[in-house]
Amino acid sequence: MSPPRIIVAITGGSGAPYAVRLLEVLPEKPDLIISDAGRQVIEFETGLKASQVEALARRVFDNRDLAAAPASGSHKFDALVIVPCSTTTLSKIAVGIGDNLVTRAAQVCLKERRKLVIVPRETPLSAIHLEQMAKLSALGVTVLMAAPPWYIRPKTLDDFRNYMAGKILDHIGVEHNLFPRWKQEEERPGD
Repeated sequence: MSPPRIIVAITGGSGAPYAVRLLEVLPEKPDLIISDAGRQVIEFETGLKASQVEALARRVFDNRDLAAAPASGSHKFDALVIVPCSTTTLSKIAVGIGDNLVTRAAQVCLKERRKLVIVPRETPLSAIHLEQMAKLSALGVTVLMAAPPWYIRPKTLDDFRNYMAGKILDHIGVEHNLFPRWKQEEERPGD
């Protein structure tokens, strides 16, 4: 079985290190879309240039290009992961706005019933955000909050990055060993 064809989108919400880690661990290089705000967040949060992150992708699409391949349901891909997903992007998707390539590719996922995983990292959440997340979840979208658990007993920030990348991989059907599963092999002392 061939690995799933993935598109990763990076928008302006906080959490760019999660996106970078996902790009690093995907077994096949994905396609990539980065919003203008996503470029700013990459540089601010990771110290990397957007071009360095783009080098982790197979192909990079311009977010302003609504004629790019991911804007069409005839373009074959299995899943779109938006990490981080700004609440603006989340809300546009929930109400059917496809005004850039990220939101248009998300609309393709909804209409073609493809996997769509969004990773918001916002706190606190307003009632508007919660309503939009509930609406998307009801439509089959995986709303994976960027909220790593403490049961993995993190020692470094990389432990959090690995956990979030691993949870995304779980939801798009890619095997990994990025974090210990809950009571996976043996009981931990004190459990």
